[in-house]
Amino acid sequence: MSPLNRKLVRDLWHLRGQVTAIAVVVAAGVAIVVTMRTAYESLAESRSNYYATYRFANLFASLKRAPQSLARKIEAIPGVTRADTRLVADVTLDVPGLAAPATGRLISIPERQQPIVNDVHIRRGRFIAPGRRDEVLVSEAFALANGLDLGSEIGAVLNGRWATLRVVGIALSPEYVYEVRPGDLFPDNRHFGVLWMGLAAMETAFDMDGAFNDVVLILAADANPAEVTVRLDRLLDRYGGLGAVGRDDQVSHRFLSDELRQNRIFGTVLPAIFLGVAAFLLNIVLSRLVAMQREQIGVLKAFGYGPVTVSLHYLGFALVAVTLGAVAGTASGLWLGAELNRIYSEFYRFPVFRYDPGPTVVLMAIAASAAAALFGAVTAVRRAWRVPAAEAMRPEPPGQFHAGWLERLGAQRWVPPATRMIARNMARRPLRAVMSITGLACAVAILLLGRYFVDAIEYLAAVQFALVQRDDMTVVAHEPLPATARYELARLPGVLVSESYRAVPVRLRSGHRSRRTALMGLPPDASLRRLLDRNLESVALPPEGLVLTKMLADILEVQPGDTVLVEVLEGSRPKREVPVSGLVDELIGLSAYMDVRALNRLMHEGGTVSGAMLIVETERMAELYGLLKRLPAVGGVLQRETTLESFEKTIGESMGVFTGVLVGFACVLAVAIVYNAARIALSERGRELASLRVLGFTRGEVSRMLLGEQALLLAAALPIGVALGYGTSALMAWTYQWELFRLPLVLTPATYAFSVGVVGVAFLLSALLVRRRLDRIDLVEVLKSRE
Repeated sequence: MSPLNRKLVRDLWHLRGQVTAIAVVVAAGVAIVVTMRTAYESLAESRSNYYATYRFANLFASLKRAPQSLARKIEAIPGVTRADTRLVADVTLDVPGLAAPATGRLISIPERQQPIVNDVHIRRGRFIAPGRRDEVLVSEAFALANGLDLGSEIGAVLNGRWATLRVVGIALSPEYVYEVRPGDLFPDNRHFGVLWMGLAAMETAFDMDGAFNDVVLILAADANPAEVTVRLDRLLDRYGGLGAVGRDDQVSHRFLSDELRQNRIFGTVLPAIFLGVAAFLLNIVLSRLVAMQREQIGVLKAFGYGPVTVSLHYLGFALVAVTLGAVAGTASGLWLGAELNRIYSEFYRFPVFRYDPGPTVVLMAIAASAAAALFGAVTAVRRAWRVPAAEAMRPEPPGQFHAGWLERLGAQRWVPPATRMIARNMARRPLRAVMSITGLACAVAILLLGRYFVDAIEYLAAVQFALVQRDDMTVVAHEPLPATARYELARLPGVLVSESYRAVPVRLRSGHRSRRTALMGLPPDASLRRLLDRNLESVALPPEGLVLTKMLADILEVQPGDTVLVEVLEGSRPKREVPVSGLVDELIGLSAYMDVRALNRLMHEGGTVSGAMLIVETERMAELYGLLKRLPAVGGVLQRETTLESFEKTIGESMGVFTGVLVGFACVLAVAIVYNAARIALSERGRELASLRVLGFTRGEVSRMLLGEQALLLAAALPIGVALGYGTSALMAWTYQWELFRLPLVLTPATYAFSVGVVGVAFLLSALLVRRRLDRIDLVEVLKSRE
C-alpha cells in the first residue's frame, strides 16, 4: 500500500463518524432513486409488453344495440386497423360464501379461442367449450378474493332469468389490469369481478342475436384519435351510443399512468435533496481536513507529490464515503423496489410482472452519487491544489477579528461570555451557518412531507365516507325504474331510511371543452348524499341548474353563472343549455348534481329513479342481501364500508411503504446533519475548549458553548423547515389534483409536533455523543497540538 493510501485509511478511521453520516445520507438518496426507478421501469415494461401482446384497445365505445353489419362501417373509418364488436352486461351474482350480492361484468368472447382485441390470458384452467352456455372464465382478482376455483359454480341473474355459471378458467385481460366496477375508483374484488362468456350464450341470454352493444378499436400509429372518435360517435349516435372513450380516459390505464407519474416525481425531487445535503457535508468535512492538514500538504508537495496527486488523494476520501453510501443505498433500493413491486402485484394484474432491475438503474444511481461527491469536494480539493509548499508549511495566519453586532449594539455587557463566543463564531463562518440551517430545514421539510400523505389520506377518507356518503348501501338498477319503485325500495326488509336518486350519462360541453360523466339527480332534502363546499358546509341543491365538483368546473373552465350544454346519452337524448348554479369541493371523481325534479323535467319523464341509498338494520342485512340477489331489476349493490376498506387498502397501502421509508430517511438525514455539525465544531474548537477547561470552566459550561451554537442553528432551522415543508406539501397537493382523486392540503398539529420532535431528538442524541467525546478530551495532548 502506498504512503498516501495508508494516510487515507488513517484519515477515514479518524473521521469515521462523519464519514458514516455522509454515507448514510448518500445511501438514503441512492435508495430512493433505485426504489422508484426500478418500480417505474418494472411497471412500465410490464404494461407495455402486456398491451402489445394482448392487443389493448385504443378506443372504447358502449351503446344500446346495433346490428353486426355496422361493424364494417366502423372498420372503414380512416385510422382504424381493427374493430371488435362484443356484448357487455352487468349482472347480479350469488357467490358461494359471500352474503352480499356481487356484480359481475359479463363480456362476450368467441366460441373458439382466437386473437381478439383486449384478449384474455388464461392463468389456470381452459378456454370455454363450444356450445357450453354455462361455462365462464373468471378474473383472477375476483376468484382469489372469493376463493373460487376451477369447477366452482356462481348464481347469476341474466336478463331477469336465474342461471348457474361454472368456472372453467381463471383469466386476465389488459382492459382490467386495475379491476374496478364501472363508476367506482377503487377496486372491490370481493364484490366485483369480470366474467367472460361465449358469444352465442350471451346472445341467447340477453336477446341480442346478430347485435352488439360494445365495440373496441385499435388505431393506426398515425391515426388522429380525436377525428376517429368524432366519426365513431356519429355512427353510434342513432344506436344509443354513450360516447367513445380513449385509452387515456380508460380507468385501468388512467390509474396505472398516474402511478407511473407519481414514481417519476418522487424519484427525481427527493434524491436531489439527499444528495445535495451529502455534497454539503462532504464539503465541510474535506474543507476542515485540508485546513487541519495544511502542513502535511506542504510536506507532501516538498517531497515531490504534485498538485494532481495530492488533490486526487483528498478526492479519494470523498469517493470512499460516497461509494459506501452508494453500495448500501443500491442494496436497500433493490430490496425496497422488490417490496413495492410486491404491493403493485396485489393491485395490478399482469400475466408476467417481473422485477428485473437492469444495470442502467444502478449506474444512474452511482453516477448521481459520484456527481454529489465531486460537487461537494471540488472547493476543498481546489484549496489543496493551489496551496504552495512553502506557504503550506508555515502556520496559517490568524483570522482577523473585529467588533461584531453585539459590540456595535453595546449589548456585550449584558450577554454572558459563552453566548458572545457563540455569536462571534457564527459570524466568522456565516456561509457554513446558513448551510447547516438549510440542511436541518430540509430534514424537517421531508418529515412534514412524509406525514402529509398520511394526514391527507385520512382526511379524504373521513370527508368522503363520513360526511359526503352517509348511507349503508346503494342499490343500483339495471334500467331506469318508474316512480313507484322508490316506495318499493323503501319497503325492502330492514330498510330504515331510503333516498332514491336518478343517474343519467351525459356529456357536458363548454365551448371546445367537454367531459363525459354521470349527472346525478338528488332530492333537495337529501341527507344520505351531502354536497359540501371547501369549508365542509352543506350546499343546497338549487331548484334549477347544475352543481359541479370544482375539478370538473376547472376542466370545463366554467364558474357559477355560466352555462354548459348538457347532452344526455340515453333515452330520447335531449340537449339543453343549463346554468351552473354552484360548486362543491369533492375529493373523489368528477360529478355533476341536479335537483331530481329538474332532471326529470330535463329528461321529459315522470319520477323515474335509477336506484336508492339506504340505511339498513344490521340484524336484517342478511335477509335483505338474499332478496336483492334474486331481484331481476337490481344491477348492483354498493356498500359504503366495503368502499372505504378498498380505498384504504388501495391508497393507504400503496403510499404506506413509501411514506414509511420517507420518514425513516428524513430521520437519518436529521441525525446525520446534527451529528456532523457538532463533531466538526468539536474538532475545530478543540484547542479553544481545552484552554477554557484549563482556565477553570466546567465541563457543563464548555459543553454549552459548543452545543449552544448547534442549538441556535436548530432553532433557526425549525421555522424555516416548517415553512419549506408546508410549501412542499402544497406542491404535492397541487400535483395530486387528478381526476380520479385529489389530495387536500392538510397538516395536523400532530404532524408538526412529530417533525419538530424527531429533529429535536436527533439533536439530543448527537449532543450526548459529542458531550461524551468532549468529556474524554486529553487536555495536555490537545494543547500540545496546533488544532
